[in-house]
Amino acid sequence: MSNAEAGDTVRIHYTGRLDDGATFDSSVGHDPLEFILGAGHVITGFDEAVTGMAVGEEKSVRLEVDAAYGPRDEDLVHVVARDQIPAEIELEVGTGLQTSDPDGNTTRLVVRELRDADVVLDANHPLAGEALTFDLHLVEIVGS
Repeated sequence: MSNAEAGDTVRIHYTGRLDDGATFDSSVGHDPLEFILGAGHVITGFDEAVTGMAVGEEKSVRLEVDAAYGPRDEDLVHVVARDQIPAEIELEVGTGLQTSDPDGNTTRLVVRELRDADVVLDANHPLAGEALTFDLHLVEIVGS
């Protein structure tokens, strides 16, 4: 039986939990996640946890912040005047927004706070600053 290694296409079931036990994502009840190991398709710690697993193997791994989505970066929190946001966009705390720069690069933002004259927008990944625990089950090594 071979073990998963960089370059292999793998199919894996996973459940991701926060330290408080809350599930933030899961493939259970859906098709397994398919990706190429080492190709940067998933976060570093997830990729490293799957590397070396055998088909049918199950394990649980805890990823510290740096192996997950990294620390929160307060430089990615911006205060924007309300009149800079198109009037047709309904703003509520938690609303997701998207912006593009002149080169076409897209940035996702989340409304963190609404004030009288401005809005606090956060470009951090929603899981930045969090340690994550994944329950993993390697379903298949599709090929390399």
